[in-house]
Amino acid sequence: MIGWLGSELRRFRNTVIWSWCGWRAAWASQKSLRQWTVANALSASLAFLLPLTAGERALILALGILVLAAELFNTAIETAINYISEARHPRAAMAKDCGSAGVALTAIAAAVAWICLLWRLYAS
Repeated sequence: MIGWLGSELRRFRNTVIWSWCGWRAAWASQKSLRQWTVANALSASLAFLLPLTAGERALILALGILVLAAELFNTAIETAINYISEARHPRAAMAKDCGSAGVALTAIAAAVAWICLLWRLYAS
């Protein structure tokens, strides 16, 4: 049991280290990740300043994190495709465009949530 626990803790530690390395690499190379992070910081600050319920606040924070996750997935797709080949190919373009669309849809979901919450606050 102790051996298993130690193994799981090492695995968790490695996961944290690799995730941090991925974040740092994306942060260093992707302006859009830095922009979404600033947008998230502003969104989170506003979520804590406004009189939102715990569920509303959790929704805003979770959607912000999902936007960052989508941006990281998009970065991974683009990096892998560029590693394979710099040549333009319709399938590579489609993969990159789909990754970008995923970021856009996630950001739209966050915007819709904000619009609904602000509408409720304005109407009451």
